[in-house]
Amino acid sequence: MTPLSATASPLSLQPRVPSDREKLSQAAQQFEAIFVRQMLASARAAKLGGDDALFGGQGLDTFRQMQDEHFADIAARQGALGFAKSLETQLAAAAGLAPAAPAPGKQEG
Repeated sequence: MTPLSATASPLSLQPRVPSDREKLSQAAQQFEAIFVRQMLASARAAKLGGDDALFGGQGLDTFRQMQDEHFADIAARQGALGFAKSLETQLAAAAGLAPAAPAPGKQEG
């Protein structure tokens, strides 16, 4: 067995530091996820389907909250609303950051 230092250089073991543009992109996605969560919570509070005495309760409320949070995270990551991308573009221009490079496999359209 070879020692770790013989197979990997010390530089390859250090974590990659995200650029300012990547940090901005992540923050914009998180903001969009929060926004979607709030929209879903407001929609759930309206109780358009009525009270469900048989299957309702705190357990169902907790499940639906977790479901909404997961959906919001996915929607923000996929750019379903486009809110994060717009926010990122505007903030990057205001901060003087370079335009984001397209991710591998994605086409601008």
